[in-house]
Amino acid sequence: MTSTATARPGSALAGTGVAGSATVHANLTAAGLYAHALRRGEGRLSADGAFMAITGQHTGRSVQDKFVVDDPEVHDAIWWGKINQPLPVAKFEGFSAKVRSWLGARGELFTQDLFAGADTGHRIKVRLVTTNAWHALFARNMFIRPTAEELKTFEPDFFILHAPEYEASPAEDGCRTSTLIALSFAKRTICIAGTSYAGEIKKSIFTVMNWLLPERGVLPMHCSANLGKGGDTALFFGLSGTGKTTLSSDPERSLIGDDEHGWSDTGVFNFEGGCYAKVIKLSKEAEPQIWDASHRFGAVLENVHGDEHGVLDLDDNRYTENTRSCYPIEFIPNIVTGGQAGKPKNVVMLTADAFGVLPPIAKLSAAQAMYHFMSGYTARVAGTEKGLGKEPQATFSTCFGAPFLPRHPEVYGRMLAERIAKDGADVWLVNTGWTGGAYGTGKRMSIQHTRALLRAALDGSLAKVEFVRDPFFGLMIPKAVPGIPDNVLNPRDSWADKAAYDKQAKHLVGLFEKNFETFAGAVGDDVKAAAIKAAA
Repeated sequence: MTSTATARPGSALAGTGVAGSATVHANLTAAGLYAHALRRGEGRLSADGAFMAITGQHTGRSVQDKFVVDDPEVHDAIWWGKINQPLPVAKFEGFSAKVRSWLGARGELFTQDLFAGADTGHRIKVRLVTTNAWHALFARNMFIRPTAEELKTFEPDFFILHAPEYEASPAEDGCRTSTLIALSFAKRTICIAGTSYAGEIKKSIFTVMNWLLPERGVLPMHCSANLGKGGDTALFFGLSGTGKTTLSSDPERSLIGDDEHGWSDTGVFNFEGGCYAKVIKLSKEAEPQIWDASHRFGAVLENVHGDEHGVLDLDDNRYTENTRSCYPIEFIPNIVTGGQAGKPKNVVMLTADAFGVLPPIAKLSAAQAMYHFMSGYTARVAGTEKGLGKEPQATFSTCFGAPFLPRHPEVYGRMLAERIAKDGADVWLVNTGWTGGAYGTGKRMSIQHTRALLRAALDGSLAKVEFVRDPFFGLMIPKAVPGIPDNVLNPRDSWADKAAYDKQAKHLVGLFEKNFETFAGAVGDDVKAAAIKAAA
């Protein structure tokens, strides 16, 4: 074994169970990983120096191929079902042994020792073993990079055995396809096989943090976070495509992180050291920070098309709508150094309502906040995901992150309610979707209007205006806001056909009602009273 960067001699594979590889490239810098990735033909460079990788068949997470090992010591605490499918211990032992053997037989391996969690009191140490230099670079970008001194005493808490080219066996391994993501909390090991989509690396550790932190009294959250000049922290919850990364990357505020955070007794901290932005149709004018970060050396671009000279075409979706840019958080000019800030003053829940019936902003009561957190609503259309028809499709993802919740959702819901009550945060529902009609008739909400409304909410000025109650969803919406057209604030006013709005609004109310049945038994009477329901 040859170690090619700072690490204790012989420690690069310690604890992984992998042995036999001729060369192990341990903890290489971005430049070193670039050199190996290009030498090995793993991708090419953009005209600006970003590394471009194509992930083949898998251009997104393989949700149906994710399994949690049914270890006896964790069985009763796991939220079993479609999200957390059980994998017998014996199956995992056999599968992980084959993955270790396969990795050990490769001519080269790349390892990275990294932290998850900016708060040193709640961070974990992660060791990644992978076959590709670009996947190692992805992990190095996304997680927190230890100093050379910290690497000298690095002892991993969790291991990721990443074998993207290895194919699992449904007959032997108890899985569905040749792709298998298996997580064992007891063995502190994650095996990823049969997919090159790098997001599996990132989200597997997020799942681990969602498992560990509640027992420490810390709420893990699928949200972005930023900090105002006055020291006010804001959180942004939202599913993919709702604007979570875009809206938190605000030139007037400092970015704490774009996707994963913890809320503790002392404040908010980022789990990561990088950003993973969706870049389909990215606009330099609307999103200059993400644009600049994606057009430079060190960024990793997944499934982004470029011409023969490497000039990027961010409007091109030939590989997927889910094009991604991964870069260290310091590529954003105004960040919170250290990834930590105080307790949130504002919590924003984002939705991209393609039905066009939700207001651009509404203030939520504590009970409504719990309800919308447990609902996790957005609506998707064919223009944002493959396999969807012409009509919008409602998506409800509990806690805005159901695929990453190993524990029962009410655990996280109760923690959020307690944190909001204890720390006195204001909560807002923001719609970045359609106005003036549903998708196909109306138009996408102006990002300038959204930013203006958000800034008014975060600086406290929005709290001073008059609010009126929406009759369909029970939401308190501002009656008038300087600089925002009145017909934008009330979605019904933006529709030329008021009867069509009423019909569409009632349809969405019905979808909310049906989804509420899935968690109604886990919430209190106050949340039940705040639930969206059809008029009697």
